[in-house]
Amino acid sequence: MLVDTVRPIPESEIAAWDADADVVIAGYGVAGAAAAIEAARAGAEVLVLERSGGWGGAASMAGGFIYLGGGTPLQKACGFDDTVENMKAFMKAALGPATDDEKIDVYCEGSVDHYNWLVEAGVPFKEEFWGEPGWEPGGDEGLMYSGGENAAPFKDLIPPAPRGHLPQMDNKKTGERGGGYMLMKPLVDTAEKLGVKAEYDVRVQTVVVDEDGRVVGVVARRYGHQFTVRARRGVVLAMGSFAFDEDMVRDNAPVLVGRPGSAIDAHDGRAIRIGQALGAATAHMDAAEVAVHTSPQLMTRGIIVNAHGQRFITEDTYPGRIGQAMLFHQNNEAFLIIDQQAHDEVLKLGSTGLQPTWVCESAAELEAEMGLPGGALTSTVNVYNMHAENGSDPLFSKSEKWVRPIGTPIAAFDLRGMTSGFPLGGLKTTADSEVLHVSGEKIPGLFAAGRCTTGVCAGGYASGASLGDGSFFGRRAGISAARR
Repeated sequence: MLVDTVRPIPESEIAAWDADADVVIAGYGVAGAAAAIEAARAGAEVLVLERSGGWGGAASMAGGFIYLGGGTPLQKACGFDDTVENMKAFMKAALGPATDDEKIDVYCEGSVDHYNWLVEAGVPFKEEFWGEPGWEPGGDEGLMYSGGENAAPFKDLIPPAPRGHLPQMDNKKTGERGGGYMLMKPLVDTAEKLGVKAEYDVRVQTVVVDEDGRVVGVVARRYGHQFTVRARRGVVLAMGSFAFDEDMVRDNAPVLVGRPGSAIDAHDGRAIRIGQALGAATAHMDAAEVAVHTSPQLMTRGIIVNAHGQRFITEDTYPGRIGQAMLFHQNNEAFLIIDQQAHDEVLKLGSTGLQPTWVCESAAELEAEMGLPGGALTSTVNVYNMHAENGSDPLFSKSEKWVRPIGTPIAAFDLRGMTSGFPLGGLKTTADSEVLHVSGEKIPGLFAAGRCTTGVCAGGYASGASLGDGSFFGRRAGISAARR
């Protein structure tokens, strides 16, 4: 009889194992690949079970940022100074509230080593900085600001440094073969050279526990047949978030209902539910990264207003913070206001398809076309322009580099409903990637990493935090599982 439950199966019910290994890893994305490498290097026989037809997961289709700092060779090559303490301070301020400070501490302290580990595995980085705002560089540049480090409120509190490290790839096409692919391929190649075995089209259903409650294997499904694998040392869950499980989204992160993004449909939350069925604790299940679907280069050069025609955030910050502010606090309603000069500048930078919703000769005409109350947008533009004449923005502290009066013709982009995102919460784990029971005790034999866990992000986000967190704590999961 096929198992179709996340409840743990007693070992006594397994008549015979179909396969075995020291460490069994569920999922072959970035967390699973990193776990496989380190478990193999620790002397373990490793088997990875991947539900799709090949390796990569969401990571291979992502832009590819890895959030790293503290003075990496790439930062230094591009002329930037950074320290571990500044990185810690920024991450605790920007990724909260209520961050796991122990995880952030070990992540920052090990960041330079992690960069070197990636390079040694064959991940390429071009020693070139990209200074434009954006979701990712326009070309193959290797470094950029990816978390709002150089924008208010952080730039005046913590010395800013760019920490978005992007693997180099020619002719990249995010969503098909971009920086994420050039992160994953060298890692998988490294794992294979170390003797890691992988089985594809195998969907892990649940785990097997012995009479003492220790996780000793998994029950999976392959082509409609049950497939059991014994884990002599440990099981690592690395199966992604719950972005595509509608019930879990509705129950935990309802702001994302109907707008899953930046993930693959294999992110169905099963790893989290497997853990919960064992009594595992979860955290920050309501937290989410949110993308707003427009050009960050345009947002920086204009102003963003809500349904009342009022600004609500500095436009030069990390665009994910704008998306969160829009969805969480502005009822998912916003408009981007720019002038002809700003639009032309961005077009010259190579952006295409940027057609505004309304174009008028004055702010008064524009607010009428948009259906805003008379004077609402006009007063906002007038106040902004009055201070912009002096290169300042006392309301939101936009960097003077981007502050310029908005002229005419003036246009607006309708951003209402233009967001999507993915959840950041998941299983609670230690800094060594051991899954924690609701009692606070470790669940023996079970480890987890990646987006099925609650990592360094507790609410806020920075591009690169998922791949950085997944690969870093994936390594620790592999080491921990191999030791037991």
